[in-house]
Amino acid sequence: MRQFHRRGRHRGPHRLGRAWTAAGSTLLTLLALATSPASAAAGAGPRGPLQPVHAVRPSPDASLSVRVFATREGLVGGVTANGHVIRERDHFVALPSRLGLSVRGGGERSVRVCAPNGRCAYAPVWDVGPWNTTDDYWNPRRQSWTDLPQGLPQAQAAYAGGYHGGRDEFGRAVANPAGIDLGDGTFWDALRLADNSWVTVSFLWTGAPGPRGRVTTGGLPLHLRAGPGTAAASTGLAGEHAQLPIQCQVRGQRIVGAVRTTDLWNRVAPGTFVSHAYVSVPAGFTVPSCR
Repeated sequence: MRQFHRRGRHRGPHRLGRAWTAAGSTLLTLLALATSPASAAAGAGPRGPLQPVHAVRPSPDASLSVRVFATREGLVGGVTANGHVIRERDHFVALPSRLGLSVRGGGERSVRVCAPNGRCAYAPVWDVGPWNTTDDYWNPRRQSWTDLPQGLPQAQAAYAGGYHGGRDEFGRAVANPAGIDLGDGTFWDALRLADNSWVTVSFLWTGAPGPRGRVTTGGLPLHLRAGPGTAAASTGLAGEHAQLPIQCQVRGQRIVGAVRTTDLWNRVAPGTFVSHAYVSVPAGFTVPSCR
C-alpha cells in the first residue's frame, strides 16, 4: 500500500555523517549475507525477505532493470499524483519520485514488471510512492539519498540496514522495503500475485532510443502472448497508455483492433508479442521484421 504524504516533502540530499557510517557497514553486511548460498536457500533476511540489490543490469531493450519489493496500492476512488482517479482493477504503478511520473493519461514513463511466476506487466507510472517522494533510485545521480547506490530504494536500505535510522523522508519507521506500488489490475490480473512480492522492474524510458508504441485498446489491458496469435499462452498484460519498446514485427493471426486491422504482431521482449492492431505508433514508424 502507498505510504507517503503529499505535504512536508523532503528537500535536498540528506547529510548523515557519522550516523550512517555504522548503518552503512551494517547494510553492506546484510547485502553480503543476502547473496550467500545459505541466505538464498532460506529466502529471508534478518527482518523478512531480503534480496541482493546490486542486480542492476540492462534489460533486452537496454533499459535499467532492478529487483525491488512491490506492494499493492489499492486506494480505489483516490486521486493519484498526476490527477488520475483510481478505478477497480486499475493498471498503473507508483514510483517514489515525480521524476518518474507520466502526465495524466500518458505513458511517457512506463515500466515492465516481471514476477517470480514468469508473468510480466507493462504499465504507466501515474502515482508517487511508496514511502518517499524524492527517491529516484533508478537514476545514477539521484535527487536525494545521494550516498546510496543506483538501484537501491531508500525504503529498502532503511528497512534492511537501518539507513536514516530506519525511517523514511517524513521520519516514519519503514515497515517494508517497497520500491514500487502496483495498481490492483497490475497486481492481481497482470502478474497474478496473491501477496506483496519481489519483482524485477525495467524503467523503459532509460533504454536506448528505438521504436516505441502506445497501448490503445479503449480501456481494457492488452494480452502479452508467447506467440503471434490468440491461441498462444498469455504471459501477462499491458495497461492502456503504457509505452512498449518494439524490437521487431512478425506476421501472425489477423486481428481487428482499436487502432487498425492487421496480421502484424510486435515483439516487445524475447518470446513476448502483442497485436499491432492495438498499438499506436508515431508517423514514420519503421521496425525490422523478426528473424
